[in-house]
Amino acid sequence: MRGLFLFLLLVWSLSTPPMAQAEEALKIGWLGQAVEQPPLLANLPPPPDDEGLSGARLGVNDTNTTGKFLKLSYQLEEVSLPVDADPADGVRQLAARGVSLVVTGLTGEALDKALAAPEAAKMTFFNAFAADDRLRGPACRPNLLHTLPSRFMLADGLAQSMIVKKWTRWLLVTGPTPQDALFAAAIKRSAQRFGAKIVEEKRWTGDADLRRTAQTELIAFTRSKDYDVVVVSDEAGDFGDYLLFNTDLPRPVAGTQGLTPMAWHWLMETWGSGQLQNRFQDLAHRPMGSRDWAAWVAVRAVGEASVRKKTLDPAIIATTLHEPDFTVAGFKGVPLSFRPWNGQLRQPILVGWARALVTVSPQDGFLHPTNELDTLGLDRPESTCPQK
Repeated sequence: MRGLFLFLLLVWSLSTPPMAQAEEALKIGWLGQAVEQPPLLANLPPPPDDEGLSGARLGVNDTNTTGKFLKLSYQLEEVSLPVDADPADGVRQLAARGVSLVVTGLTGEALDKALAAPEAAKMTFFNAFAADDRLRGPACRPNLLHTLPSRFMLADGLAQSMIVKKWTRWLLVTGPTPQDALFAAAIKRSAQRFGAKIVEEKRWTGDADLRRTAQTELIAFTRSKDYDVVVVSDEAGDFGDYLLFNTDLPRPVAGTQGLTPMAWHWLMETWGSGQLQNRFQDLAHRPMGSRDWAAWVAVRAVGEASVRKKTLDPAIIATTLHEPDFTVAGFKGVPLSFRPWNGQLRQPILVGWARALVTVSPQDGFLHPTNELDTLGLDRPESTCPQK
């Protein structure tokens, strides 16, 4: 009897297809680089060392949670470079590990160098750090997607929120750095696009020590024609915070300080985002920031494409990301998708200040023929990307 049982068990095992085994994990790359912080008048804490990276780590954790039901698994391959390293070397390191899907925590200039590596041509990159609009325009690439909003998107989201409040007359204060000039240019574009008026632009040179003279210096500095709001462009955070409560007219401050546009706010709680905030806090022991969210959603986009196609093939995943019906959930209330003309992830822009989320753009009444998210940033007719 025992022999018959073993014989039947052998026949059954030979005639039954083996159970699906978990495939080897898909490797998702993280390429980051330390940035030398300039000396600032304001005594601000530096960005966290794991900015963006912890978002990617959480993204892999979350993606493994969903992928395990299909026996799909994922792992993060991390390369974090020192300040003086060549980003192309990081690309080569990831390529040697078999990585072809890479989330980047690089400045725009460093990203250019990474993409110049010969190995980069066969990889897909997700820009989670650089807001430069040129990367979505003349310097775009077919294998480069963007999950961090561009400056144009941020400025448009802020502009819509101010137009709704009937703050239509803007005093623009621009700092001395090239990045300040870029955000100021985005603000000017938004003003023209949505019908606001810049009554005057003033350039802050940084000559005064505002820690001692803010009240007298800035009241005189902001003396101008009547305005509804002071819009400041100070990406380094050197002087913009001192403008609050120190303007000639009793007016709000918006822009890079005060009422600020961003990809993510640590107090966001709607659309189930509280769960994401808690998971990130447990992992990183700090609140989630915009670049953390951008890295997280990049990994989640990879996972969503993988689960949809039930594959770990990077080439299939990269193609899926560009499909017209592809979307990824980002805890922002609407499905998010990549624009075919420049690779930018469509997304709402959060507008708030340090201690509160104030509103979410696009605002009601700002309409678009196909997708209201395309009222934020470069729309298809405006695109200067030659490769999309």
